[in-house]
This record gives sequence, structure tokens and C-alpha cells, in this order.
Amino acid sequence: MRYNGVVKYKISFFTDLKKFLAFLLLYTRLRFYRAFSRFELLKNVLVDLLYKKRGRYARPFLHFGTISILFLVVTFGPIIFKEEEQQILSKDQGVLQGANAFTTDFYTLQAEEVKQYRGGEVVTHIVQEGETIAAISQRYGLSPETVYWENSLTSSSKIKAGQELKILPLDGVRHKVKKGETIFSIGKRYGLEDAQTQAIIDYPFNEFLNDETFELAVGQWLVIPGGIMPKAVVSRPIASTFTPDAGAVTALGKFVWPGAGRITQGYSFYHKAIDIANKSGGPILAADSGTVIVAGWVDNSGYGNRVIIDHGNGFVTLYGHLSTAQVRPGQRVNRGDVIGQMGNTGRSTGTHLHFEIRTSSALLNPLTYLN
Repeated sequence: MRYNGVVKYKISFFTDLKKFLAFLLLYTRLRFYRAFSRFELLKNVLVDLLYKKRGRYARPFLHFGTISILFLVVTFGPIIFKEEEQQILSKDQGVLQGANAFTTDFYTLQAEEVKQYRGGEVVTHIVQEGETIAAISQRYGLSPETVYWENSLTSSSKIKAGQELKILPLDGVRHKVKKGETIFSIGKRYGLEDAQTQAIIDYPFNEFLNDETFELAVGQWLVIPGGIMPKAVVSRPIASTFTPDAGAVTALGKFVWPGAGRITQGYSFYHKAIDIANKSGGPILAADSGTVIVAGWVDNSGYGNRVIIDHGNGFVTLYGHLSTAQVRPGQRVNRGDVIGQMGNTGRSTGTHLHFEIRTSSALLNPLTYLN
């Protein structure tokens, strides 16, 4: 009997549980339907209202929605993006740690290069008591020659406490651009081959008027990485080789060849002269009798050491790039007198003579007048 009672109790429990669950499901469904019906009713009311007002409340709803979205982004965005950033960073660190060749990223390397070159800045160093050029150059990671060249010094120059020295960011020379110069002519001047002039372009702090043609502005400064300062040419005339004054002279109006060699550049609209080159140099002769009006390197122009002779008959001749002038201004010379030596001073790419015949109104073709 006891066994039957337990069985009847269990059957009754499960029956009641089944009825309870059925009632709970029915109650939930009815509550859901009632809530949904109310939502539909409210929605219909809002739709009718908006329809009647024909968009009157559209702008406030749009503004409210936009502000709500911005609020959510500002509030929860940093949390979401921070988690994603940490995940990406952890992945990147894993990749970097797994590859020895990429232990630092590109931007870090670039920043280190900019730091190394001090942003291209030329700094001023104040010499302290007991300092030497060698110690100063070592401090800045430069060769002593770079410090010499930038400050117009030589290995025999002495420095003293308080003296200011300009320090370049890297080994090489700094050049102030003159009219007509290009990166190729500048590179050649400082000992670079044509292919090596790429270093001038690649140096990140050199600027150009046109980044495609690499046009330069007159007066701008260029750093020539790896450039070597050309040896200074002694331009002072040697007193013992001066040509004596010729006294009273008269020009013949006919011109002799002023130097021996081959013509390397003729007369043209952009080069109104002729160039006579000779690797061995040699004496330069007055093409006709006259009075010397200029002798020596009187300015920083591209002619270098030059002699200009006024022949008194409307003609003036110019002899440029001389290694030395052997006459003085005001001196009179005969046709064929030695006035200097062929050289490579000024804007020159090799030992040669730049020869011009001038009048008051034009530069003439010398080949038409030379005998």
C-alpha cells in the first residue's frame, strides 16, 4: 500500500507541474500580446501624428537620433577601440618578436635618422678652452675635414676659446648656389660622379624649386653629402713674372690667337665666346695691343682670374679662368705680350681659356676676327 501511495503522489506532482507550465506559457503569451498591442497602438498614433504634421517633427527626431548616436560613440567608442588596438598591438609585437629583421618599425627608424641629422640644422659650436678640431669633430661624429671646410680653416689653423664654429649634420660640404649652377655641376665641383649626385637629391633637407627637374634657386644652400672641397687655386700673381709696361701702343684691329690648344666650346647664343683648352696650360697672349683695365680675381664671378684689355679702337678682349695674371690694371701691352697663364679658376671644369671679343653693344664671335 505504501508503494502505491508514493506512485500516486509522483503522478499527481507531475500532473500539477504540467498544468502550471501550461498556465505560465499561456500567461506569458497573453502578456506579450497585450504589450505588443499597446506598442502597435502607440506606433499608429505616432505615425498618424507625423503624417498629419507632414514632417514637422522630422528634424527634431533626426537631431535627437544623431545626438544619441554621438553620445554612444563618445561614451563606449574608446573602450571598444582600445580593446581592438591592444589586440592589434599584441599581434604586431608577436610578428616583430618573431622576425629579427623587423625589430623596430619604419617610423621609428625614420625618426632616428632625422634625429641623427639634427633636422638638417647647421649648429654653432663655441670653442672651449683646450678643445681641438679633432675633438670637436669626434664629438659630432664628423671628420675633421668637414669642420675645416665649413669654417674656411686648414689643418694648420689655430682655434681659440670663444671662437664660433659651424657644424654640419653630416660629412661633406655646404654650397651656396650661384646663377646657372645645377646639381650636376655642383656635384662635379665637389668631386662627385654623375651617379653620385643622387646623394644631393636624396638628402632629405635639400630643397628644390621643382622636385621633378631639381631646379635650384640662386642663393640657396645645399649640403653635398660626401663632397670634397676642391683645392684652392693660388690666384696671386708672381711679381718676378710680370710683363713690363710696353709704353705707347697702337692697336692694329687684327687679333692673334691668345693661347695654344683645341677649341672645346664654340660661339653660341648662350656662350658668346670660345674656349681653348690645354691640359698643360701655357701662356696667354694679348690678342692685340691695348691698355689693361682689369687683372686678377676682383670679385666672386665665374670668370675667376681674368684680364680685360681695352684696345682703344672700340674693341675690348677678355681672358678668363687664368691661373695667374701677369699684368696690372693701367698697364699697356703689345700684341702678343704674355698677360697670364691658362688655368682653371672660377666656374670652370678644366684647364682652359675663355676668350671674348666685345664692343660697346655686343659680344662678337672671336673666330671671325682671329688670324
